[in-house]
Amino acid sequence: MTTLNAHVNQISSVDVLAPIYKASGDPLRLEVLRVLRRDTFGVLELSQLFDMRQSGMSHHLKVMHKAGLVEPQREGNAIFYRRPLHLDNEKPTDLTIRQIFEAVDSAPLPAHLQDKIEAIRNQRADQSQAFFSRHSEQFREQQELIAAFDLYATPVADMIRKRTRKTLWQTALEIGPGEGGFLPVLSELSEHVVALDNSRDMLAKATRTCIDERLNNIDLIEGVTDTLLARGDAFDLVVANMVLHHVPSPADIFLDAAALMNNGGCLMVSDLCRHDQNWAKENCGDLWLGFEPEELTAWAAAAGLKAGEQLFIGLRNGFQIQVREFWKTQLPLR
Repeated sequence: MTTLNAHVNQISSVDVLAPIYKASGDPLRLEVLRVLRRDTFGVLELSQLFDMRQSGMSHHLKVMHKAGLVEPQREGNAIFYRRPLHLDNEKPTDLTIRQIFEAVDSAPLPAHLQDKIEAIRNQRADQSQAFFSRHSEQFREQQELIAAFDLYATPVADMIRKRTRKTLWQTALEIGPGEGGFLPVLSELSEHVVALDNSRDMLAKATRTCIDERLNNIDLIEGVTDTLLARGDAFDLVVANMVLHHVPSPADIFLDAAALMNNGGCLMVSDLCRHDQNWAKENCGDLWLGFEPEELTAWAAAAGLKAGEQLFIGLRNGFQIQVREFWKTQLPLR
């Protein structure tokens, strides 16, 4: 009887794999899985990527979702899709899904798809940049609709100071410094600081902060992370305060930060946890309604970074902030 039960269980476990293989047994769906490796796309964006009608793309996504290959993520009034965050290697279904992902990831994306993805990212970046251009004079007021600066800046600074015991960081980078409110901290804790922003209006405000605070070890650069990668810059500390929910591809920030970091370097991130307050998109220029902590951990791991200390801060208005550190190789003794 025991042998019979084992045989029945084995058949059942095999049967649950059939829908996964059926859903993935289509060239278009495999391509969709490839473009979702690090990015999250809406139905319209995926239709744009693959030159097909929205109804057809929605059908494919419905089949893939039912099989567990993708999961929906609501961003305001739109539905976006991503790969599932939680996969358990002990479950045959999840192990199979992971193996499918590894197989499709083994080949690089065709150039035409890479170009279309870049075009979508540029559209998102233009949207964000246009918002900050229109509202640069009200930047602090807009941001504090969600969280006052000190609520996330202070714990980030405290976490950095804990790692700065006897010696200063030699080089530090802040991505998206805004008005430059965090630059006095970095100026104090690092010998040389680069502040990088793609908004000329915000850089002008950060420049004024540097002048007013007499910060003489800071270079302000207009551009994106690719700008610094092309220059060959390298940093011991990279900081991204409340930046990820404004950038077109948050996962790429982790990849670029890792490429810009020296061995033993640290990436400090503060950002919103996942929420459903859609007004933040219109009023604060947010592209994303926060992130699951597992998303940041997965993006960091894919970039070769190891998660370190983490802190979660609940706010009275219903938002929650996560403060995270990620290390390139092992955590260094400072």
